[in-house]
Amino acid sequence: MRHTLSVLLQNKPGVLSRVTGLFSGRGFNIESLTVAPTIEKEVSCLTLVTSGDESIIEQITKQLHKLIDVIKVTDMSEHEYVDREMALIRVKAEASTRAEVLRVIDIFRGKVVDVSPKSYVVEVTGSQTKIKAIIDILRPIGIQEIVRTGAVAMTRAVK
Repeated sequence: MRHTLSVLLQNKPGVLSRVTGLFSGRGFNIESLTVAPTIEKEVSCLTLVTSGDESIIEQITKQLHKLIDVIKVTDMSEHEYVDREMALIRVKAEASTRAEVLRVIDIFRGKVVDVSPKSYVVEVTGSQTKIKAIIDILRPIGIQEIVRTGAVAMTRAVK
């Protein structure tokens, strides 16, 4: 089962390396990883997506808590949360396909962020499912390159 973990950690050199080393040393896979400072400059939030059953996720969480620079670990899968990913997609946009590409981008609420005579660079933000869907639709037109951020997540506010 897929799990999204939110890890608050000290914003110091080497901390990310220790976290990823924990995963590789135990044979766990990281499907996506995003990290950036929070409101507090000395604290970063790492959003990590991994797969495993409950016992594996429990083991990962316990091992993360043992790292000195880790402040808090939250398995977002245990809460209601919002997650988003951003993708930049370079797609062929020749005269015969430009209108079709623009229609697809509009349907997915994406935007063209760069134009060349033979291609567009498209920015799309949304769930992993949405990103996969636009990729599947643009693939037959001719995707030349894709860059993705990985997931970022936040728990929903109490209503």
